[in-house]
Amino acid sequence: MRRARFRLVHAVMAWFMLASPYAMAQRFPGKPIRFIVPYGVGGNGDLVARVLSQRLSESLGVQVVVDNRPGAGGNVGGEAGARAAPDGHTLTLGTNTHASNMSLYRKSPYDLIRDFTPVSFLGSTPVMLAVTPGLPVKSVQELITLAKSQPGKLNYASGGIGSSAHLATELFKATAGVDLLHITYKGAGGGLTEVVGGQIHLMFSSLTSLLPHVNSGRLRGIAVASLSRVPLVPQLPTIAESGLPGFEAALWNAILVPTGTPEPIIALLNNEFDRLVRTPDVADQLRRQGFAVATKSRPELTAYIREEIAKWRMVVEKSGARAE
Repeated sequence: MRRARFRLVHAVMAWFMLASPYAMAQRFPGKPIRFIVPYGVGGNGDLVARVLSQRLSESLGVQVVVDNRPGAGGNVGGEAGARAAPDGHTLTLGTNTHASNMSLYRKSPYDLIRDFTPVSFLGSTPVMLAVTPGLPVKSVQELITLAKSQPGKLNYASGGIGSSAHLATELFKATAGVDLLHITYKGAGGGLTEVVGGQIHLMFSSLTSLLPHVNSGRLRGIAVASLSRVPLVPQLPTIAESGLPGFEAALWNAILVPTGTPEPIIALLNNEFDRLVRTPDVADQLRRQGFAVATKSRPELTAYIREEIAKWRMVVEKSGARAE
């Protein structure tokens, strides 16, 4: 009798342990969903989050609130997302910056692999390499040749140590074997003004910020930093096809949830976001904002994030960049 009772109790406990995540998923969502964006209002990531949050709210029947948490290069929002209850009611917009922060900061308040579970890949904002028109180069190879003939003489702008523009250029330097002088500004806007004015030679930045100046002739677009050409500028080659195979510096976005979130809820969210970004009107709306929609399977996304952490660790260590 004792053995029978013991087995019965353990069977019931095991059933509850297995059933509770699925029961939780059936009740999900049980309250408004918080969508943490680790940057300020109006940025590329914020625009993407607001388009998707509205449609997700309509789909799930609950309010989805965008919670902007800028600061420390995305770490303020990242920490808030990592510490949230793992019940699916808090989403975090993960970015390439979170991947680079793992090595850029000596003490990170979260671990991108340990503290988060990837849900869905959304796509990326294309990055362009542009030069001031006075620089006598019209291709990546011409730029590399000129830089090698004048080590340390050509300069580039960025919005600060550890910014996407800084690390993209450091990746370019390491891959091409060139020496460029880094000039930092308080934000990308200041650097862009100097490149347009001819005081700075070149800059990596988002397509949306550089394209108006390229179209007006105030800058010369050289290439894009994605693995495939960008429909908005099909005439521009990729850096990868310009002699640096595999080169990619993407401003990507993904949906993350805290580790421990029940698998049925993750699967539900994955299905919703993958469906939403494939919806023609949503995809078109995002493309008009300069966002290139793309999807990956969850295993592919997990592998991609690990690859990004490793890639930017190499760049950070080689450049000596640190942010505190």
